[in-house]
Amino acid sequence: MEKVLEGLQPKLVFKYFEEISQIPRGSGNEKGISDFLYNFGNSLNLETIQDEHLNIIIRKPATKGYENAPCVMLQGHMDMVCEKNKDTDHDFTKDPIKLRIEDGMIYATGTTLGADNGIAVAMGMAVLADNTIEHPEIEFLVTVDEEAGMSGAMNLDGKNLKSKYILNLDSEEEGYILVSCAGGATAISTLPVEYSEVSKDKVALLVDIKGLLGGHSGMDIIKQRANSNKLLGRLLNLLKVDFDLAKVSGGSKNNAIPRESECIIVVNRNAVEDVKNQISEIEKVFKHEFRTSDPGLVIEVSDTKIDKVFTSEFKDKVIKMYNLMPNGIQTMSMDIEGLVESSTNLGVVINSDTEVLFESAVRSSVSSLKDDILNKMDLLTDSLNGNFRVESAYPAWEYAKGSQLEKIAVDTYEKLTGKKPIIMAIHAGLECGLLLDKMPGAEAISLGPDMFDVHTPNEHLDIQSTENTWNYLLAILKSIH
Repeated sequence: MEKVLEGLQPKLVFKYFEEISQIPRGSGNEKGISDFLYNFGNSLNLETIQDEHLNIIIRKPATKGYENAPCVMLQGHMDMVCEKNKDTDHDFTKDPIKLRIEDGMIYATGTTLGADNGIAVAMGMAVLADNTIEHPEIEFLVTVDEEAGMSGAMNLDGKNLKSKYILNLDSEEEGYILVSCAGGATAISTLPVEYSEVSKDKVALLVDIKGLLGGHSGMDIIKQRANSNKLLGRLLNLLKVDFDLAKVSGGSKNNAIPRESECIIVVNRNAVEDVKNQISEIEKVFKHEFRTSDPGLVIEVSDTKIDKVFTSEFKDKVIKMYNLMPNGIQTMSMDIEGLVESSTNLGVVINSDTEVLFESAVRSSVSSLKDDILNKMDLLTDSLNGNFRVESAYPAWEYAKGSQLEKIAVDTYEKLTGKKPIIMAIHAGLECGLLLDKMPGAEAISLGPDMFDVHTPNEHLDIQSTENTWNYLLAILKSIH
C-alpha cells in the first residue's frame, strides 16, 4: 500500500485514516471495518465490544490523576457515503479509496473521500493507541449505518454505555461547537409501473442531466444547488411535443443532493430535431437559473434503444410526482438567523420492472413541521394511486442550555486560540439525539475539522484544520477533571 499521508501531522490520526481508507465501508457493508476496529481494540488489550449490529465500543481506563473524572465518549460512525463520477471505475464493495494531497487538502480520486466520518474513527483510534495523552476514562463508540438511516445508533443498547459527556466528532467546520441538530426521516413513494408496446417507427432518446455539484442534503441545502431529479421532472413537463416516456432514474443516496439524472423518451422520427432544440432551450433556462450555484450544469441527448414505454396515464403520474414532490428548503428558523428549520431532498429515483420509486430525506428541528411535510408527500402519493411509507425516523437533538460540557469546550477553545468559538445548531442529522435518549443525564457537543463538498466526489479534508482540531480535542480531554 502506497502511504500517501505519511509525514502528515498528527501522525497517528493520518496513519489510521489511511488504513481505514483501504477498507470498503459503504452503509450496509460495514462488516470489514467493524471487524478491523474490533481487532484493533483487542490488540491494545482494551475492553472491546462488537454488538450484533456491528457497532463497536472500546474503553480505555483514565490516565493518572483523572481516575475520578467523568467518563467521556468519543463518537463517530464507520460508514461513508459512496458517490462517484460516472466515468470513474471504482467498486465501493472491494476497492480502496485512492487518496491524494492537493493544496493542503486530502482528496479521493473520482469518489467521495470518507472523511465523513472516517476522521472521527481515526482520531478515536489515535487517542486509544497513544499512551502519552492525558484523559479521563474513554468510551470510543463507532456506529454503523449513520448515513443510510442511523440504524446502528437506533439499535444500540444503552446499558452498554456509561459516559457522562459525549464528544461527537462528526462535524465539518473548525471553530464551531454544535449543540443541536435536526431530526429526520426517509420518505418513500412508489408508483406501480404500467407499460405498453413501443411503436417501431419511433426513435428513443436518452436525456442525461449532469455536471451538478450536489452536496450534503442537510448542510448544503441552503446553498440552493440544483437537484437533478427535480430538473428532470421540470424538463419532461416543459417539453411541447408528443412523446412517450420509457425510463427514469437519478441520484443514489437520499442524503446527497442528486448530481445526475436521466430518462429515455420516445418520439416520432420527424420530431427528433425539434425535441433536441427544445431541450437545448430548456438547458439555457436551467443554466441561467443556476448560473451561480451550479455553473457546470449540462443536458446531453443521445440515441438509444428501448422495447417498451410507460402508458400515457402512467407517464402523467410520474411527471406529476416529479414536479409536485416537495423539495428544498421548506421553512427557515425564526429563532436562529440563517438556520434552515425544515427541508426535504428528493435524492433517489429508481425505475424497476414493477415500480418507480421516489426517495426523499426529510429534515426538521420542529417535529410537527417534519410531520407536515410527510403528510403532504402521503397525500400526493395517494392521489396518484401509489404507496407511501416512512423509514428510519430519528429525533432532533434539542439544545441543552447551561451544559457543563459546552462551558468546558468554550473555555478550552478560548485558552487555546484566544478566540471565542461559534455555538451553533445545524440542519443535518447527527446521532446525538438518539444517544442522549439512551443515556439519561449525559451531555453532548459535536466538533470536527474543515471538510468541503461532503457526499460528493469533490469531498476534501483540510490537513492543517485536522491538526488544529486534534489539538483542541486533546485539550478538552485534559480539561475534564
